[in-house]
Order: sequence, then structure tokens, then C-alpha cells
Amino acid sequence: MNFELTAEQKMIRKMMRDFAEGEVAPGADERDRTKKFPLSIFKKMADLNLMGLPFPEEYGGGGADAVCFAIAVEELSRVCASTGITYSAHISLGGAPLHLFGTKQQKEKYLTAICRGESLGAFGLTEPNAGSDAGGTQTKAIKKEDKWVLNGSKCFITNASYANFLALTAVTNQVGNQKEITAFIVPTTTPGFLVIDQYEKLGLHSSNTTELILENVEVDGDAILGEIGKGFKQFLVTLDGGRIGIGAMAVGIAQGAYEQALRYAQERIQFGQSLSKFQAISHMLADMHMQIELARTMVYKAAWLKDQNKKYTKEASMCKLFASEMAMRVCDKAVQIHGGWGYMRDFKVERFLRDVKLTEIGEGTSEIQRNIIAREIGC
Repeated sequence: MNFELTAEQKMIRKMMRDFAEGEVAPGADERDRTKKFPLSIFKKMADLNLMGLPFPEEYGGGGADAVCFAIAVEELSRVCASTGITYSAHISLGGAPLHLFGTKQQKEKYLTAICRGESLGAFGLTEPNAGSDAGGTQTKAIKKEDKWVLNGSKCFITNASYANFLALTAVTNQVGNQKEITAFIVPTTTPGFLVIDQYEKLGLHSSNTTELILENVEVDGDAILGEIGKGFKQFLVTLDGGRIGIGAMAVGIAQGAYEQALRYAQERIQFGQSLSKFQAISHMLADMHMQIELARTMVYKAAWLKDQNKKYTKEASMCKLFASEMAMRVCDKAVQIHGGWGYMRDFKVERFLRDVKLTEIGEGTSEIQRNIIAREIGC
């Protein structure tokens, strides 16, 4: 058993740490206030060949592994969770389905664009009446000669305003309560396709979260991603990988909050000594550090299993569940250590606490993760 990062993984960590601190962190608070999407940051990441990090080089990717992807998401989220979730969704929800299920022609056309940063990646799954119950999809696709006509809506879709195309799910047939769900690749400029960006969110203010409306959207037969009727299984596989990304995002947010709290506790003087010298505070910080390390190890294990082509459904849910709930506790304690200042926007921990809540909801709620883990252990 070897817990040492490879030379490539260490290089990615250093590169992403330097990039995050030099390019992402300086404007993070201002972007949170203005809700400005960090488009220029992703253009710079494209120049560094980071937008296709875990995908094959033949499609413009970096050929790195899932652990490198987790490291990249963690380092971005450590300073700006909005940037972290944008990147995570770009890779795990936008690029991964194309890589896993696309034809060679689809990969050359669409995955290459994602790897080059010409389009951000997005995935249309969630609907107003199909959240945790993703099988409750109501968007329909009806065959019309050699085309498919799509009608329906999607909600809470990350990155769609900056995506030239995205994969989305639709019901292609139904017998009783049994739905045949298929995935389609749909250009966002197709007539009848509307992307609406008007959500007012608790946090992640500079990320892009949209609603999709499809009214008689026509696509050709070659728009089908994978096989007809296999869309449900495809998105389950996709979400497994996405949960590694959310776990890494949670670890990054927690790490950032912990570092802020440690620095504040070391500098803040009360009753003649620094806060960090009080046992109540030092134990709080020790618990935060320990829990972050445990969560990071679980995220890396899930990513390693994925890289080894081993089954990782249970571990993906475990890392996402543990890391997200851990990060909520850490961010809460970080605010507490700051006292009244932690409640103010002058200090970053307030932003971290708002941003981290999404990690307990996105890519399957904590309750759904417990359902998956229970199923995997035979309950």
C-alpha cells in the first residue's frame, strides 16, 4: 500500500496550487459579490491544457488520471468553490459521458472541443419533478422520420450558458411505468432550445446554474449518445465519477476554511495569548485537520479505484457523503473560531460556509448516498 503521490500528481498539485493562488484567489471575493462568471480563468486553464486533464491526448486531453482530476478540483475549491464546481462539472458531467459512451466521430467533434476549452461541459439530467428520483424524467424525445423531436425542461444545470452543446436525457418510449431513457447530444443553439440563467442562490455565486427549456427541438439520429434506452445506466455511471469531483470540492473548501481559521487563531490575541493556545480552540482545529485528512484519503481511494478500472460505486458515494458532511462541520467551526468577524463578508469563511452546502445536495443528496451505500453492502 503506497500513499505517495506520483511525480505527475505532485506536478499537477504544484501547478494547480500556484494557478489557484495566483489567478483564482485574488478576485474570488469580488466575483462572489458581483456574481461574475470566471470565464477568463478558464481561458487561461485552456492555454495550460488543463480543460481536458483526464481525457486521452488524441482528443486534446492531458492523459492524466482521476487522482490528478481530484487534486485539480481540490486546489481550485480551496480558494474559490465556484471555480471548483465549474471545473468539476466540465470534466465529470460534460466530458466524461462523451468519453465513456460517445462514438469516435462524436468524441472528435465534441470531446475535443471540451478538452480545448472551446466549450464548457454540461449535462442535462435534473428536472423539476426528477431530482433524487432521476428515473422520473419527463422530457420526451419522439422519433419523426430520421430525426428526434425533444420537448421538456431541465433545472439546476451547471455551465449551460457557456456550453455550445450538452448531453441530456429524455424518455424515448414508455410501457406502463417502465420508461426507456436515452441520452442525446444537443447543440445549445438549436431552434427551440432556451437556456435561462436567473436563479438566486445561497452560495457559489460566480458559478453558472441554469434552467433549460426544450420546445420541439429537432436533432438527427447521430445525436444519440450511446445506445437507445441505455441513458439511465449511462448517467448512473456518470454520477459515480461526478461524486469524486464533489468529494474533492468539499475537501478543498474545508482545507481553505481550516487554513483561514488556523491563521486567525494564531494571530488573534485574547486574554493575553493567541486563540490557538486555548485548548477549546486547539482541539477544534485538530479535529478539523484530522477530518480533512480522512476525507482526502477517501476521495483519493475512490479515484484510484476508478483509475484501476475497479468497481467504485460504493467508495464514490462514501467519499462524497463523508467529505461533504465533514466540510459543513469544518466551515461551521471556522466561522465560530472567527467569532463575530466570521459572520462578516470581510472574512472568507463566511463565503466558504455558504458555498459548501451544495456539496451535500449536488450529485445526489446525502440521503441518496446512504441509500446507495446500503444497497452496495447488501441491505
